Amino acid sequence: MKGWSNLLLSFSESSVSQEGLRLSDQFSFSIPELVQKIDLLFLISSSGLFLSSKREQVNSSFDLSKLKWNRFQSSVQFQPTVELRNETEVIWQIPDSPKAVLFLAHGCNGRAANFWDRCPSCLNCIGLPEERLIVLHALARKFAVITISSAGECWSLGRQQERLIVKEIIKWWVAKNKLEKLPLVALGASSGGYFVSLLATDMKFNSITLMIAQALFYGKVVPDEYPPTLFVHMPKDHARLQIINENLLALREKGIDVAEITCMEFPLYPNFLADRIPGLDRTVSVKLFELFQKKGFIDQNGFMKKDGRRTKWKEALRERETLLSDKTVLDLGHHIQEEMNLAFAYHEMTSLQSEQIYDWFESHMNAWYHHSDLKDFMGQ
Repeated sequence: MKGWSNLLLSFSESSVSQEGLRLSDQFSFSIPELVQKIDLLFLISSSGLFLSSKREQVNSSFDLSKLKWNRFQSSVQFQPTVELRNETEVIWQIPDSPKAVLFLAHGCNGRAANFWDRCPSCLNCIGLPEERLIVLHALARKFAVITISSAGECWSLGRQQERLIVKEIIKWWVAKNKLEKLPLVALGASSGGYFVSLLATDMKFNSITLMIAQALFYGKVVPDEYPPTLFVHMPKDHARLQIINENLLALREKGIDVAEITCMEFPLYPNFLADRIPGLDRTVSVKLFELFQKKGFIDQNGFMKKDGRRTKWKEALRERETLLSDKTVLDLGHHIQEEMNLAFAYHEMTSLQSEQIYDWFESHMNAWYHHSDLKDFMGQ
């Protein structure tokens, strides 16, 4: 930075308000004027570390009628590549002219195949409703997407070995596809969120999103240069909410840009499952809704009374043998339960706030691009 005190770099603060994500970047050069402490301002601004003392919350509102499973059908198609690297399953897709790289980490009992629809290039892919929409939204926003399966039922958190394997895979894949100049971001849910929070201490991310997960730090100390972090969580989980509040405070005190999206419960409606799950038609969706009403699984306003995992909906289906075949329950049972969990809003992956999540990623990518342009300009 020596010799650059005459460089005037002006950034307006990036802020996230109750009304939504708002970013305003003002970038200008002025050689004649000497600015006191410009070096510090330069470091803070160009690295995307926007400081705020107030709690920052991204608007989490959404319109379900516009968030159907086929909303990207005319613009994005699944064409993933499946590879095995270090005996680890890797599934990825790169859109035309990508602007960033996104690593996605599944939760417990998940795997990379959950994020992708079954297609000729991935016959074992499953395409769970929330996971697939997260990927489709990313591809539509020109993010190159890489998903990796954990070695066990959940991600290994106590040992560094799995993190080193994933780090090597990401670096290998990025180099192989000549994506080194793009910002790298990550999103992990539940166990995957814990894993991403730790992986961020091993490799540099432009920003990360932790979904239904708190951040884990060894020694309970926030590392230096930790990436901007967005928490997407469900406040109904009171114990996790308390820990996330502590995370927000610790990260903010460290000078790290943080924000949160709170995901609340919402009511089911007759066509809900058909709107969210490929392959489930409206007639079946309506009959399932009526069954849930009859069995008391939902209240008079359509809200789930219990989490889908604790609702005996499969047992109720067996009493109505003509409603869904055993094969359909086997093929789509996980999909249906995921949407029930989502509506109850206690602990489930969610794509409903994808627009806000990718806005968050892109807001910090803007600062990254400014930083990269300056480095090129300065010959670094």
